[in-house]
Amino acid sequence: MPEMTDTWTPVLPADRAEVAVAVARDVAERLRHPETVKTAVAAVAQQTASPETAGWQPHGLSQGDAGLALMCAYLDACFPDEGWDATGHQYLALAGTGVQQATRLFMSLFGGLSGFAFAIWSLSRGGSRYQKMLKSIEDVLLRETVTLAEGLARQQPGMAVGQFDLIFGLGGIGAYLLCRQEDDAAVAALHAVLRSMVTITVEEQGLPRWHTPPHLMPTEAAAEQYPNGYLNCGLAHGIPGPLTLMALALAAGLDVPGLADAIERSALWLVKQRADDQWGANWPTAAPLEPTLTPNGAVPRLQPSRSAWCYGSPGVARALWLAGTSLDQPGLCEQAVEAMAAVYRRPLHVRYIDSPTFCHGIAGLLQITLRFAHDTGLPLFTGAARTLSEQLLGLYEPGTTLGYRNLELDGQRVDQPGLLEGTPGVALVLLATATDVEPTWDRVFLLS
Repeated sequence: MPEMTDTWTPVLPADRAEVAVAVARDVAERLRHPETVKTAVAAVAQQTASPETAGWQPHGLSQGDAGLALMCAYLDACFPDEGWDATGHQYLALAGTGVQQATRLFMSLFGGLSGFAFAIWSLSRGGSRYQKMLKSIEDVLLRETVTLAEGLARQQPGMAVGQFDLIFGLGGIGAYLLCRQEDDAAVAALHAVLRSMVTITVEEQGLPRWHTPPHLMPTEAAAEQYPNGYLNCGLAHGIPGPLTLMALALAAGLDVPGLADAIERSALWLVKQRADDQWGANWPTAAPLEPTLTPNGAVPRLQPSRSAWCYGSPGVARALWLAGTSLDQPGLCEQAVEAMAAVYRRPLHVRYIDSPTFCHGIAGLLQITLRFAHDTGLPLFTGAARTLSEQLLGLYEPGTTLGYRNLELDGQRVDQPGLLEGTPGVALVLLATATDVEPTWDRVFLLS
């Protein structure tokens, strides 16, 4: 099996690393000022084609001050004498006020208490700070997580992706709990999550229990595209999230009955869903439960997705790699490398990730590439990381509010200050290419 290097190493040569750090610093300095962030938040509502999803939740990682606090935590690790911990504290305070004022709180990673807890933990400098704040959050979070996990384990087959996925569900909550392995109560809650993950991967009547029936489809668009329901294949919302969580837990020495079997079962299911294109291995957004037949009665071929973190082969490849390493199955790791090699062969316009941002953009693919470069030492990944870094640097727009803009699917360019689809994620990835400080923040994306 391949072995990861002991230390995090910049992939960029010194001169280009200097440029990447300078751009990341410029972006971060803009985000350092709450007034600039407020200006950007107001602009988003006017610029986006989806204003209904553009609200700012202070305690959210995806679209809130907690995400900015997480950015500050990495800057504090890279530049410990520059006051980024104080800036992070400022954003944590804003996020905490948001928690107090919220009429309803979720436990989710990107919009709820587990994400806020992740930001607190990240800024704690190894647990030396914010212990009282963290305990107050975890008193609620851990209790509610066990309740959610036990409920999911008892549920009949067929469920909404938001119950188990990374963004909204137990997969994301578990990603935070993995960071708290020194705390017995957190480990107990994580075990409950893992038991539920094992349960939902069991097949009944030819379908995994986690399949989504028509009445639980997440959006009208998804319901129209998959009228009979689906099995989601994306890292953000599908089974790759729980698979990655289980693999990381097993690799860390955490185990529950059936965990290894559940990892293998889910990984092999993903392998069977491959939808290759002319450049090689690829994956669809989802597999329909009952395909709508073509006019001649044939089952239509699954169509490949974009080459992003959220959906497509990069996220799936990372899940397969981590599954392979946790199970000591080189074949899964080889499929992951094969899939990533196909991504790099694919022309830019076919990747469908023209935005610089993390979720469905270049930054997300670059961070996955950095992890593969670290884990394998293969020149394939170092070279690809350098190419992607240059692509990302080429999209820098110093004359805009934040230095980078999110490119939405309909072509709208948005001054987005949120972590998931905005400028903070770009700054984090640029620093990861150019410094020797490991980007442990990418646990929130289930990449490590």
